[in-house]
Amino acid sequence: MIAAKRVQFFGEAMAEMQCNRRIFTAGMASLLLGTGFLNPARGQQLERSSLKLGVANKAHLYYLPVTIAERRGYFRDYGLAIAMSDFEGGGESFDALLNSSVDIAAGAYEHILRAKAMGHDIRAVIELGRFPGVVLAVGKNRPFKSYADLKGLKIGVTAPNSSSHFFVLYLMAKAGLAPTDASFVGVGGGERAVNAMATGEIDLISNLDPVITRLQQDGTVRVVADTRFPRVNYEIFGGTNPAAVLYAKQDFIAANPATIQALVNAFYKTLRWIATATTDEIINSLPQDYLFGDRTIYVKALKANLLVYSRTGIITRQGMDNALKMMATFDPDLRDKKIDLQTTFDDRFIKRATVLFDDPTNSDLETDDRRPEIDLNRFQD
Repeated sequence: MIAAKRVQFFGEAMAEMQCNRRIFTAGMASLLLGTGFLNPARGQQLERSSLKLGVANKAHLYYLPVTIAERRGYFRDYGLAIAMSDFEGGGESFDALLNSSVDIAAGAYEHILRAKAMGHDIRAVIELGRFPGVVLAVGKNRPFKSYADLKGLKIGVTAPNSSSHFFVLYLMAKAGLAPTDASFVGVGGGERAVNAMATGEIDLISNLDPVITRLQQDGTVRVVADTRFPRVNYEIFGGTNPAAVLYAKQDFIAANPATIQALVNAFYKTLRWIATATTDEIINSLPQDYLFGDRTIYVKALKANLLVYSRTGIITRQGMDNALKMMATFDPDLRDKKIDLQTTFDDRFIKRATVLFDDPTNSDLETDDRRPEIDLNRFQD
């Protein structure tokens, strides 16, 4: 009888563990990655525990991984205190990194290419978005048949030299237009952007969610180019096109490898969580003021962007090539420069994070220096 009860109890316990497998695995990964992995080189301490991070329009779904990592305490799990500066556009956060106002930045991969053309050694350490997620939309009553119709129009972008700006310049170049054939207005990424389109201050808008979904819900616009979805990216760019990445100066990376590793760990953990979380779990993790006062709109926006986020944290060679080809179509500095794309992405940290996260119960992880063999020329995200 006692033996039978023990068997029954054991069976019930195992069933409960199976039902909670995701919770158990996530908890073990959090515990081990948040302690042993803070010391990736045989007990080495973080060089810096406090960092300044630059972002642009943080409430955009483009930067969802940044917000999730912050709100779910993943930075803290890895011993980091992150102070964020939120700019109007990616060009401003890029400039802040160059002048050392911030230590690291989350922004478009294109900024790294621009930095290389300018002679700066800036490198990404993890990919957060594999597609740009930028949408070009025109006023609902304005005739629009092709990208050639962009000529002479007033186009709202988040800010000059942002990914939303680059996207339009690329579409114009494909239509044989020069950057000066249209005028651009920085409208940010919140209510001002919505109002600028609604009042007719601008003819078109190149922006991100939740702004775009809000304008669609209001019946203000119709979409003419939408990079939230894989099919459109393959049509426009020929494949993936890295969007938000975490990047820093190479001398900073070299001087702070344990700190960079901890940061990449936090973001990789975030990407893995986003890939398995429910819509409600994600939205419940966000500040209420991100929702534009309407949860329904935000749910629609989130569902439209779930394919945008990187599953691996790795920038593929195809993605690098597509980004460079895009920028070279309208930027003469990049058209005439030979960029060594291998120097735009330091993949050591994401490879290390992948090994550790996927093997959370290995007691030797703290001193394990393995790297998975990944051929970036063939790897598919």
